[in-house]
Amino acid sequence: MINLTGKTAVVIGLANKRSIAWAIAQKLQEAGATVAGCYQNERMKLEAEDLIKDLPGASGFQCDVSNDSEIESLFAALKERYGKLDILVHAVAYAPAEDLRGEFVNTSREGFRVALDVSVYSLLAVTRGAASLMTEGGSVMTLTYYAAEKVVPNYNVMAVAKSALESTVRYLAWNLGPRGIRVNAISAGPIKTLAARGVGNLGDMLKVHADRAPLHRNVDQLEVAGAALFLASDLSSAITGETLYVDCGYNIMGF
Repeated sequence: MINLTGKTAVVIGLANKRSIAWAIAQKLQEAGATVAGCYQNERMKLEAEDLIKDLPGASGFQCDVSNDSEIESLFAALKERYGKLDILVHAVAYAPAEDLRGEFVNTSREGFRVALDVSVYSLLAVTRGAASLMTEGGSVMTLTYYAAEKVVPNYNVMAVAKSALESTVRYLAWNLGPRGIRVNAISAGPIKTLAARGVGNLGDMLKVHADRAPLHRNVDQLEVAGAALFLASDLSSAITGETLYVDCGYNIMGF
């Protein structure tokens, strides 16, 4: 059994009960970690804080990852509250809806910028803030998707962002390795979260995935959270810069 007692974990992207971030926060807390859950803004505060109340010892913090001053304020508050950090979960991605539903060739300049800023640069920014508090090493993880490698119709500019995200994971892993900080990505199969509904034809994606994956089913949030728990623990002490697939084997198939 994995024991994270004495560890502090920051989960950025806490939104609702269907979110992967919430499942990860639950798993980390059940393993003994002290959890700090971060939500985007005042509009999301009420639902996020209701979730946090269900995690004994957890605290909530607001942080819009597209705002450098809010990121700075977040990690100043975390330093004051906890002193050091051990685990960082980056579960944030966004692209304008119109750039996820039309033809990829018509992606707007602003939509491209926003997708890369919120979904990719934010990992760099929050890792920089967390790394300064990971005085005894640590584990950083983010969430990606198979569309980073192969074309998934309707994923559009978010696929480009996920490709950049996976590259960012590798460079951060190389950069932070000497400080004992590991950085990895979890590539989950499609899951019916509220965020995923922004991608066109999600139902078709789920059906095709279940039909073709070796396990002939879809993955759920708690299975992704189990992988996150592994990456947060010392069992993954020699793993960094990797993309860990939690997709019922879909990614190995050619046809």
